[in-house]
Amino acid sequence: MSLGAPEVSEGRRAPAVPKRPFSKGTLSPPCLLPEREHRTKEPLEPRLLQRRESGSHLLSIFLPCSSRMLGTLYESFWRTEYWIPPGYTWADLEDSDGITYPHPKDLLAVIPLTFILIIIRCGTERFIGLPLCRALGVRDPIRMKVTPNPILESFFQNQSKNPQKNELSNLASQASLSVRQVECWFRRRRNQERPLMSRKFSEACWKFLFYSISFSDGFFIFYNKTWFGQPETVWNGYPKQPLQPAIYWWYLLELSFYVSLLLTLANDVKRKDFKEQVIHHVVTITLLFFSYSANFMHIGALVLLLHDVSDIFMEACKMLIYANWSQARDIMFILFAVVFFISRLIFFPIKVLYTTYYTFLTNYKAFLGFYFANTLLTVLQILNIFWFFLILRMFYKLLSMGQVKNDVRSDIEEDDMSDEELTMRQQSNGRRQSDDVTDLRARGVRGSAQFATESVPVA
Repeated sequence: MSLGAPEVSEGRRAPAVPKRPFSKGTLSPPCLLPEREHRTKEPLEPRLLQRRESGSHLLSIFLPCSSRMLGTLYESFWRTEYWIPPGYTWADLEDSDGITYPHPKDLLAVIPLTFILIIIRCGTERFIGLPLCRALGVRDPIRMKVTPNPILESFFQNQSKNPQKNELSNLASQASLSVRQVECWFRRRRNQERPLMSRKFSEACWKFLFYSISFSDGFFIFYNKTWFGQPETVWNGYPKQPLQPAIYWWYLLELSFYVSLLLTLANDVKRKDFKEQVIHHVVTITLLFFSYSANFMHIGALVLLLHDVSDIFMEACKMLIYANWSQARDIMFILFAVVFFISRLIFFPIKVLYTTYYTFLTNYKAFLGFYFANTLLTVLQILNIFWFFLILRMFYKLLSMGQVKNDVRSDIEEDDMSDEELTMRQQSNGRRQSDDVTDLRARGVRGSAQFATESVPVA
């Protein structure tokens, strides 16, 4: 008998060797690692599957709910009583028998047309505005660049562009500069933020061309209509008024223009009435959208006509101001003030506000859209009164100073000089003005003596 492995006779199996339990911390043999990995994966598979099923279940619940919510909002937004007088439904404005009515989906064409107008504007300002600017002698002022200073630049960007006296002294001590040097630095830095004269002229040129084309379109539309002479006729057949192609394209042009102005407002020339401009553009876009959707297009066309006519003279006056054509500028400003007063403060209340409120109520019942439209038109009239107040300020300057120097909404260019140079210029201007006054007095004395000798006969 050998001491090796036990003999196994044929037909008999060797007794199974019991597996040794592995204590905690001991490594399992390699033959058991795959089996262990398999045991750890088995309980994770159902969990992952359960999570996926629960996620898909949540999506299946959320998507129908969101679609139902959007559908509910859409239906409530386009409820008939919001847009059309009582007694009519959207079915009455469906196209039939070759008659087309305005539909809100038609205004989707505004999206591509807006970007087309922006491209046309860039080309107009570059290839028409700038050459015309140079031809009229408009020159940009020479601006001296400021010396880079992190302390002053941080204060300029984050706190104030025009520091007070105590702030100037603190900044001077921090930057190791004198107070006069700090004042000069902020003066030059403010000038760098202001748009160039050529840019202002090019922007005014673009708006002048647009308003001229738009008003011409409106004039030809109103040429054979009685809407201006007899404003009550704008409601004939309302709300079943067929869509006229000329008015449709005019609406698309105007709506795209004001949307483009709203998109480019941050990059345009900023004026003191920036907030009022934003309110005006939003109100105008809302009015155009509502008037088209509710088929208020006839009265909406009258509103556009009365506002575009004064804008032509306003942009022309701006260009003449930038070109420094004094006589033409003053004449154009007077024409603009007169046209603005007549079109927006006389015709607009009489022919639009009165018609949309009193004349409408004589034939139709009031509804939500009626009050909404009149509210926006009232806001528009308040803005017109505000702008006419600015026009009166400029007109007062014209009477007192004899000329219109700048648009009161614009920032005035500051001199890029040191305080010593400014003092010398002020002193020289003061001496020059005193000399002019002395000369005028002498001329007045000579003139009065000559008038006396001419008016009284000598015996």
